[in-house]
Amino acid sequence: MQTILAQGKGSRSGMVVMLLAFVLSACAVKSAVRSYAEPGADLRRFHAYSWGPAEILKTGDPRLDSNEIFQRHLQAAVERELAAKGLAKNPAVPPDLLVHYHASVTQRIDLSQHEPFTACPDCKPFVYDAGTLVIDLVDAQTGKVVWRGWSEGNVDGVLGDQRWLEERIDRDVTRIFARWPH
Repeated sequence: MQTILAQGKGSRSGMVVMLLAFVLSACAVKSAVRSYAEPGADLRRFHAYSWGPAEILKTGDPRLDSNEIFQRHLQAAVERELAAKGLAKNPAVPPDLLVHYHASVTQRIDLSQHEPFTACPDCKPFVYDAGTLVIDLVDAQTGKVVWRGWSEGNVDGVLGDQRWLEERIDRDVTRIFARWPH
């Protein structure tokens, strides 16, 4: 390290940038994507879907609650993924599945993003907006959730930037449906 620092100012500033990037990435909140399939549910038997009745659930953030563009973009992203899975939205056919989504934003405190046995002397607690997006597929005949996928992660800065919000929706919905059982 002393050899690198002795090479001059350019190398020193490059080293500082690399070190800063490493520390920030080590302490950053990472998003997680998970899913659940009802045991024994054969998702291949479903062919048609419809959006379930809209639930009046607040997200916890007025930037989303009053954002119709968010809602339309999210529905379009879900519809693209369902079409890729062979499911059709056809109003002329009774749906096999009803689709629901739930979005929420809460403030959280991150004390350490590392495994319990990993030291991080430079990491410090910080408060951030945590977003959760849940997509439920419900058997229209039984009313049971047959598949659920969700994404959780830091949404600081995302909610105030429409382009970034749409990119994040596309990315997270794609990642959620990547967990669809084959």
